[in-house]
Amino acid sequence: MKRIALLLCSLLLLPSLALAQATNLVKVKVGMVAAVDMLALPIAVERGFFEKYGLDVTIARPYATGVDALNALQAGETDMVQAGVPAIGAILRGMDLVFLGNFSGNATKLGSDATLALIANSGTGIVKGDLKSLKGKKIATSFGTINHLYILGLLEKGGLTPADVTLVNTPPPEMTVALLAKGVDAFVAWDPAPVIAMKDVPGAIEVIRGGDVISYLGFNIALRPWAEKNGATIEKFLAGVSEADQWMRKNPKQAAAIGTRWIPGLKLDVAEAAMQNNIQQVDRRISAHNYRALWKAQDTLQRLGVIKTTEPAAQI
Repeated sequence: MKRIALLLCSLLLLPSLALAQATNLVKVKVGMVAAVDMLALPIAVERGFFEKYGLDVTIARPYATGVDALNALQAGETDMVQAGVPAIGAILRGMDLVFLGNFSGNATKLGSDATLALIANSGTGIVKGDLKSLKGKKIATSFGTINHLYILGLLEKGGLTPADVTLVNTPPPEMTVALLAKGVDAFVAWDPAPVIAMKDVPGAIEVIRGGDVISYLGFNIALRPWAEKNGATIEKFLAGVSEADQWMRKNPKQAAAIGTRWIPGLKLDVAEAAMQNNIQQVDRRISAHNYRALWKAQDTLQRLGVIKTTEPAAQI
């Protein structure tokens, strides 16, 4: 009888123990951009990887670009964000940022840009695979982001300069509409925008996909005062998203389905196609290649006049 009583007591305690564990979770608010390469975050939330490490992670609304995400970080909306190239400009403006591992890129080679593509309208004179045909064209990009760096790299590869084209500052969610309306001849963006345009714009041309023209820059970023006080939380966060990366590589279709619940308007077929590009550069490690990539990005942006100096950003 005593054993039965003890068993009943222990069963009654289980819900309260679970509740206690749940209330002891460390709360963290993280920002993401509406891009397929950001999906480790919602995957870690939905699959319970964060909870496993004692975290209660809330994801802020998907931002249009990393610039918007960093503005939200500075405003105190989030504790951490995922961003890349915009962090260079933010540091030059005086933000004291700490980089906490990658969310996308490649630690084993310099080039990695499989999630980026240049899409053009038919009838514009732009030819698939011919970057020289971009001369004189109007091209949408998002200033200060990785897709801006990508178009600069493409122009350089094609023997052109930014002066040979007209670059139009456009958020990726608006690029397909701009192409449909013929407001631009082409655009560069990260997935899912290129995949959407190839489906929705009649006669659209994928001029180039990736090509290792640039190295992808994608970091987990926090303000220094928060990072210095929350080292243990950061380690748990990185463990959670690393498990999400591994699960995503093994289960790309299921990962794509999760993406449709977090990126507004993302359809399953588009998500599945974009995920195949994404898993090629899901690498959270930082190596000499990543440092070189960061230096090269700063050098390119300064050399082409996008930024005036690389100090103090060069000290990252």
